[in-house]
Amino acid sequence: MKRLILTICLLTAPLLSQAFEQTMYKQYGEHKIFYSAFGASFIEPDIAVANNIVRGEGKGLVNIAMVKELGVGVEGTVTGTVSNILQQSQTLEFIAVREQNTVYYLAPFEFDNEDFLTFKINVKPQVDSLNYGYDFKFQKKMYHD
Repeated sequence: MKRLILTICLLTAPLLSQAFEQTMYKQYGEHKIFYSAFGASFIEPDIAVANNIVRGEGKGLVNIAMVKELGVGVEGTVTGTVSNILQQSQTLEFIAVREQNTVYYLAPFEFDNEDFLTFKINVKPQVDSLNYGYDFKFQKKMYHD
């Protein structure tokens, strides 16, 4: 049940953010790569504990989901970094969260209030015998709650 609640929370984060950001996904052929970054305090405390998510001021999460045609989730590998305007960089360590036909990749990061962050992401969908990946970046200004 807690995973379902986390999934609902993660599903709605991109939808809520979509109202505030123009682009919430990148299209690569038949794959859509959805992304969002948000303060970890948006995750309910019990869900955070159940999923080993650290909440608090300056704690954030980046969420990546790969979707093929008809909304079918795609497994793969996600790597990346996040850096601020001073070029202080953090390596993102993604964990997979699986729920029914969907897979989300979450990575924690730390930020200062009003940090303008650049996320550089590489996704490699698990595809029959093909070995390719997609690189993209996005930027987000993060605020403490």
